[in-house]
Amino acid sequence: MGKIRATALAAATLALAGCGAFIPGGNGTAAPGAASQSGRSPARPATSVAATAYSPAPRAEDARCLADLGASGARFDPLPDTYAAPGCNKLGTVKLMALAGDRAPLSLANLGPVRCGVAKAFGDWARFGVDRAARQLLGSPVARIETMGSYSCRNVAGTERRSAHARAEAIDVSAFVLADGRRIVLRRDWNSGDAATREFLRVVHQSACKRFGTVLGPEYNSAHEDHFHLEGTGARFCR
Repeated sequence: MGKIRATALAAATLALAGCGAFIPGGNGTAAPGAASQSGRSPARPATSVAATAYSPAPRAEDARCLADLGASGARFDPLPDTYAAPGCNKLGTVKLMALAGDRAPLSLANLGPVRCGVAKAFGDWARFGVDRAARQLLGSPVARIETMGSYSCRNVAGTERRSAHARAEAIDVSAFVLADGRRIVLRRDWNSGDAATREFLRVVHQSACKRFGTVLGPEYNSAHEDHFHLEGTGARFCR
């Protein structure tokens, strides 16, 4: 049994050592176009006493996603898998620090752990849907995207069903800050902004519907009047 355990441990160690080729900041070669990383070990997210975190070798689909995310120019740290409560987990998640714009990086505010696939869709939307729309319609690129968070162990309001936030599969976006200093706020500007600002918000909403599985905005209900709820991938529901 001792030899079996030693062999298993050695195999697991080799598998983890191979992750550097996929993870920006690892010991392997970074994917083409990936932004350089700090090289420090990923910070473990805060968890409750009952939460269990571990760092297995990445699943094949997660490894591919990390490579794609790095190639997109995003700056991020992979996070350990964590189970916090029934239906609440952070599996294959990353901590995004910045996304690539056409001309400059886009900073992020208040964003927690996000599933890698959702992070990749978010990065594509931010660059090709948000940044370009801002330059074309508002005359300035986007500098920062403000969010109301991502992971949260909670149910869908008024139900017993876990929210996509409980699996780190959703992001709530509340505002955009332009390079020229203007701040576009969903709650204030969806209906009351000037014509160009209102058009910008509707364009980026429709762009999100092409990349995320579920997109909810101010016209869905009063609970979403101050943010876009961007959930999963593979278009299913847009309102």
